[in-house]
Amino acid sequence: MIPREVLQKVRRIEIRTKSVVDSILSGEYHSVFKGRGMEFSEVRSYVEGDDIRSIDWNVTARMNGLYVKKLVEERELTVMLVVDASASGSFGSVNKFKGEMGAEICALLAFSAIKNNDRVGLIIFTSEVERYIPPQKGRNHVLRVIREMLYFEPTKRGTDVAGALSYLNRVQRRKAVVFLVSDFFAPSFAKPLRVTARRHDLVAISLRDPREHELPDIGLLELADAETGETRLVDSSSRQFRALYKKNMDERVTATSQAFTANGVDEIPVSTGTDYIESLVKFFRKREKLYR
Repeated sequence: MIPREVLQKVRRIEIRTKSVVDSILSGEYHSVFKGRGMEFSEVRSYVEGDDIRSIDWNVTARMNGLYVKKLVEERELTVMLVVDASASGSFGSVNKFKGEMGAEICALLAFSAIKNNDRVGLIIFTSEVERYIPPQKGRNHVLRVIREMLYFEPTKRGTDVAGALSYLNRVQRRKAVVFLVSDFFAPSFAKPLRVTARRHDLVAISLRDPREHELPDIGLLELADAETGETRLVDSSSRQFRALYKKNMDERVTATSQAFTANGVDEIPVSTGTDYIESLVKFFRKREKLYR
């Protein structure tokens, strides 16, 4: 049985999300993603004025005449939320934990999707895929997805983005809009990222926290890796150490962002210290301009 506090939290998220979706995100979502997908309708004879790029050369060769493919806009999309539930998501030094922020963002995206009559599916992963909910429509289904993200107790602590993407490509054959939500503290995932970006409309949502990039000057600190349990005693009063720490983290973030760019994947960086709604709206509006 789901605890009452989880149900109350789901309800609070639904109320807050509905307000944001109705007032801001729904129109942005529709203008960015609707019309992007096209599906095959029929083959017909070529007529003057048809785009020559639509000629079906296989049919043309068989029928001894010019034929074109007719495509129609897909009325419904499939939105897949691929969510990192590893132990590093249980960190947050400002307003909330990274994992909590990720769940709220997914709720906004899910409600935007069902408002546009799209299907929503969920993959929760750590060092392995731990939960898969096939895409469906409707409010009740989205509430189930949100409950899973909030109530789910992972059995593993690590992060395997590559494995999650490979699993997605096996279970989701048709093109989907995929939101990959993680802090991306993970081994290399360049190859499955490249494959996924070719098959799907892939968007990476990078979860960050200010303390992961800049340490305060407060003397000796014992730092613990949430995923491996490894601990290390460091002297945060050392300016040299703080600079090296920041440099290493910045390089890691830059390398991940460059991998996204190289494979045509849009990235939305969000931080526990700022308003993620603003980041989402900025992304949607930027994308809308690109695809006009």
